[in-house]
Amino acid sequence: KWRNVATSLVHSAITGVWAPLAFYQAPEMRDDLIRSSTFSSHSLVCFSIGYFIYDAVDMLLYHRKKSTYELLIHHFLVILCFGIAATTKQFVAYGALSLMIEINSVFLHTRQLFIITNEPKSSKRYKANALLNVGTFLCFRVLLLGWMTRWITLHRDEIPLSFFTVGSIGLAVMVIMNIILFCRILSVDFSGVFRRKIESKTVTKQNTHAEGEKDLLRSFF
Repeated sequence: KWRNVATSLVHSAITGVWAPLAFYQAPEMRDDLIRSSTFSSHSLVCFSIGYFIYDAVDMLLYHRKKSTYELLIHHFLVILCFGIAATTKQFVAYGALSLMIEINSVFLHTRQLFIITNEPKSSKRYKANALLNVGTFLCFRVLLLGWMTRWITLHRDEIPLSFFTVGSIGLAVMVIMNIILFCRILSVDFSGVFRRKIESKTVTKQNTHAEGEKDLLRSFF
């Protein structure tokens, strides 16, 4: 499994740098996510199509389990949306923007490698990656997907019905999957923090209650 995750990490590292660079080199793409594109942004989308096809085939052959089928649905929709963008050369900028998500995927895949190699969750490396993972998750998944959903809703009159339907379904699936993924990450990596806070509050309440009982007893004697 580590080979699959390592390959995903390489894709995320390349794409996480390439996507912002594509917009930096062609800032006009930010103003027209439908028709504007560059050779770099088009190549980026095609590169990612190749990766998702490879990853889907690899999972089907070597990593069949329940979570695999969830990821295959995600991969199918991404390949479909990116394929439409690459062949029609429309929404290439929108597709390139969605690949900003891969900035977070760098830390997500690093986390997976830590788990595979039995890295202690108490280690500084694991904790630092966990914090960066949550921070970038909120920025490049939650906020970005929220903005992209708002954008496609506001521009629905400019988008052909078939494109709008595929894009909306793809975004909906990604949003649902990311909410589930975020909850899983918090429950695994930060459950100890929440548990300590709850225990601390419980102890504080017990101490306060005990002090109150002592004061009450003093009033009788």
